[in-house]
Amino acid sequence: MKAARFDYACPVTLNDALAGLRGAKPMAGSQSLGPMLNLRLARPPAVVDISRVAEMRQVERRGARLRVGAAVTHAEIEDGVHECLRGHPMQHVAQRIAYRAVRNRGTLGGSLAHADPAADWVVVCAGLDARIEIAGPRQAVRHESVQQFMAGAYTTSLQEGELIVAVDVPAFSAESRFGYYKFCRKTGEFAEASCVAWFDPASRTARIVLGAIDATPRSLMALAHACAKTGRSAVTASSIRSAVEQALPEKDGVERHLYETAVTRCLDQALNDALPVAEPSFERKASEIAR
Repeated sequence: MKAARFDYACPVTLNDALAGLRGAKPMAGSQSLGPMLNLRLARPPAVVDISRVAEMRQVERRGARLRVGAAVTHAEIEDGVHECLRGHPMQHVAQRIAYRAVRNRGTLGGSLAHADPAADWVVVCAGLDARIEIAGPRQAVRHESVQQFMAGAYTTSLQEGELIVAVDVPAFSAESRFGYYKFCRKTGEFAEASCVAWFDPASRTARIVLGAIDATPRSLMALAHACAKTGRSAVTASSIRSAVEQALPEKDGVERHLYETAVTRCLDQALNDALPVAEPSFERKASEIAR
């Protein structure tokens, strides 16, 4: 199957991209829209390729926060192309998204706009308490939390003619603690259960968030506060079981056990400082070639 006929534009400025969105569909890495076009599940009269918009390709530090352009690819985050993301938890997350071919094209903003509940960036950005910068007609800009932005599975607050321009996340310091764990049936697939933990004494932030639940991410607030207050002693089988039961009452015992294990392994990373150091994929390739 091939896509139905459509007009194509590839602007390089945000103003031109927004101006061309009237009646058109935006496309970044085409990892979700591409298959929908080919299967003719989507038949827009025009597609606006936003992957080269300069304002959406930048990463900059603003005090204790980082502004990451929506058109930055997973691979660029993984490889540490942008200096202020090197060593950041996002680099650890990016290198575990799907396959390298997907990471080469897929973008941060595209993943959030698609809003698949099992996607990595959906739950990670919720765990990091990220703010999403959205631009619309006449360049009107607003900022929303992930909880405000994602209304449900594959459903967001984006209106016609609007784009995710950037995602604002906290910078990573020596005092910060982060953990992320997901269960996949095989490498590269979407998660069956996932959990992210973020503790930052500087901003007095403590968050534990569950993902891959066929809905918006859900927070384990009481458990997060207990971990921030008493550390490892707050992490017991009973405390995790109770937190997951309260957050996921609709799940059966077997499913909840999967999430309980994800929480346990996520907190092992965060509280034991066991997060693996991200290694740029181009360095891995070089070492493989050398062998």
